[in-house]
Amino acid sequence: MADRVFSKEELAEYDGQDGAEAYVAYKGKVYDVTNSFMWPDGEHESEHLAGRDLSESMGIAPHGDEVMEDFPVVGTLASD
Repeated sequence: MADRVFSKEELAEYDGQDGAEAYVAYKGKVYDVTNSFMWPDGEHESEHLAGRDLSESMGIAPHGDEVMEDFPVVGTLASD
């Protein structure tokens, strides 16, 4: 795992828009979803946006936590 710690403000910069990389946080880890065909332009299924913490919203997803294992971890999300 990368040593970088992201604040929520820093994570928001990685929204996948205008050529930016797309990162999402989940359960304290920050994942790079930039190259996923499921995250075009930082948006997933018109439900989730890159640059955000998905920890609370993942409960409505039709898949479990294991889907996050497909993405590289680039850091951790700073706790409030």
